[in-house]
Amino acid sequence: MKILVLAALAAVLVSPAFADGPIAVTLKDHRFSPSTITVKANTPTVLSITNEDASAEEFDSTSLKVEKVITGNSRGDVHLRPLAPGKYPFMGEYHSDTAQGVVIAQ
Repeated sequence: MKILVLAALAAVLVSPAFADGPIAVTLKDHRFSPSTITVKANTPTVLSITNEDASAEEFDSTSLKVEKVITGNSRGDVHLRPLAPGKYPFMGEYHSDTAQGVVIAQ
């Protein structure tokens, strides 16, 4: 019994504590909405991105250390590591002239 309790406690301590839930982001007409996303600093976060465009887009950010291709008319999750307070720009690699945004950790 003690081993099961200790194993369960270890799993809780090792598992990241995500924000209350995924943050919904929509990509339409090669633009992210919202384009400014505020997250809690030092807490892992999930962005749930729905691509309403017919063409694929790559969520790309050097500062977030993330690249994720989301095919047209589909959805994908982007997992963000715990971020220090600050601003982290991102873009759509395939339409970088319009698909731009920033994550603000505070």
